Amino acid sequence: MPRQFHPRHRRLVPVLGAKAGTVSVAILSATLLGTLPADSPASMFTGSAYAESAAAAWSWPSPSSLSASGPSAAPSAGAAPAPATGPLAVAVPAAPAPPVPPVVRPVAGLDQRQMDNAAIIVKQGRAQGMPDRALVVAVATAMQESDLYNVASSAVPASLGLPHDGTSTDHDSVGLFQQRASQGWGTVAELMNPAHSAMLFYNALNRVEGWQRMSVTGAAQAVQRSAFPGAYQKHATRAEQVVAALS
Repeated sequence: MPRQFHPRHRRLVPVLGAKAGTVSVAILSATLLGTLPADSPASMFTGSAYAESAAAAWSWPSPSSLSASGPSAAPSAGAAPAPATGPLAVAVPAAPAPPVPPVVRPVAGLDQRQMDNAAIIVKQGRAQGMPDRALVVAVATAMQESDLYNVASSAVPASLGLPHDGTSTDHDSVGLFQQRASQGWGTVAELMNPAHSAMLFYNALNRVEGWQRMSVTGAAQAVQRSAFPGAYQKHATRAEQVVAALS
């Protein structure tokens, strides 16, 4: 009985004159056929898909692709691995896009822009660890001062060059809380930034002793010092609805 071939009994040797970089289909097929028993049909490998795929799978590096110290193009330590190609390549899914913050539908008769500005006020208050009562005071204050629009002032040209929802003229008052740079609240750019202006409001509210026991209008007036001190209370119920919707 003919001796059975085992892969460990032979090794492939590059043939002189073969095309650099690959072993031809003919050479590989001849090598495989030489290992078959004499009575095996020649068509078992010749011209088969197995022979073609095997030839494609086996390759030898050309002498020019090697240097005395090894491969000439070793990847650097910090380089990203090259993507796999070929029939066995596995598709790598793209990184997921960052989640889009949810948009809360308007309540209490607000439009979407007003609701978005209220959301910024509430978010800033929560970031500062303020209780819900402070959030209600802040939203009610912005309802009275700017109708919850981030307004610029025609009396403050610098504010017109910043993002804004409209314009008004009341001295140099700008932004959601109508804060004034001339009164030491901050720069025009800071006061026109909804989150920053809300932070300034909460900081001032925290400095009011006993504000937690005050009415909405009492706490708001202690910060704003408006010429109309009782004007904030009428917004308290709607402000509570807005804060609840954003919680």
